[in-house]
Amino acid sequence: MRFPLESLVLAWALAASGCLVSDNLAPGRPCAEDTDCPEAYRCVGSSEGQGTCEVQYPPRPLNTDAGTPDAGPVPTWCQDIRPILAASCVASCHGATTSGSGRTDFRLDLYAQDGGVLGAREMASRIKFRAVDRQDMPPPGSPAPSAAERDLLSRWVLGGAPGCADGGTQ
Repeated sequence: MRFPLESLVLAWALAASGCLVSDNLAPGRPCAEDTDCPEAYRCVGSSEGQGTCEVQYPPRPLNTDAGTPDAGPVPTWCQDIRPILAASCVASCHGATTSGSGRTDFRLDLYAQDGGVLGAREMASRIKFRAVDRQDMPPPGSPAPSAAERDLLSRWVLGGAPGCADGGTQ
């Protein structure tokens, strides 16, 4: 069977650009604990033993300077991050009202896990991945964080997602 040269060139171009359908089944795969997920993923769930594999990005930081030496102090949940998430994520999707997302397994108006509901601290790597790296959250038509706010989100995650300057979460 002969393939025209154009077909081979097209196949090579698609492969080189990453435009092939991935068989990566890790995102959304059921899990009970982190060891059920591939490397760079962790088990995120709303109750014991019932979770899904989600990308963990970035890996746990080796230092907590959250950027270059002139980046300033690591942003905190209370002072910097909660207002950004309240304006961009919480209103009708990822707060007490979830009508916009249908997700009840996490809330971004909470810092830490409350019962079976994950908070922003547990979702920090996912927040960075979706709101900063991919910038597909919030969805079009919703208020989006500015570039400076996205930088704060990134530095918060890289700095270990700290609560409040006084050690609290309120």
